[in-house]
Amino acid sequence: MKLYYVTLNNAEEARQIGRALMERQLAVCVNWFPITCAYIWQGEIAEEPEVVLIVKTQDGYAMEIEKVIQEHISYTNFIAEISPVAVNQGFLSWLNAEIPTRSPLPI
Repeated sequence: MKLYYVTLNNAEEARQIGRALMERQLAVCVNWFPITCAYIWQGEIAEEPEVVLIVKTQDGYAMEIEKVIQEHISYTNFIAEISPVAVNQGFLSWLNAEIPTRSPLPI
């Protein structure tokens, strides 16, 4: 199993991307929530709202997930692949029933 932590500008982008990923059977479930982002830009510290999209899927879908995200946004965002150490068996059974497993591809 893999999780993808994706930063986006707003909840509507997260909703659209999340639905597209599920419609294409690239994710079994997604969550999104608002955060505040602080970063250095041109020597100054800036703060602004963002949304995090968490994508729950199988290993091997990184390139396809990134492609779907790029279809919906035109800016550079953050996408991190996370490998959970442990996941409850009930969730894994659901994931395995809904999303085919495949060989890993790099992000």
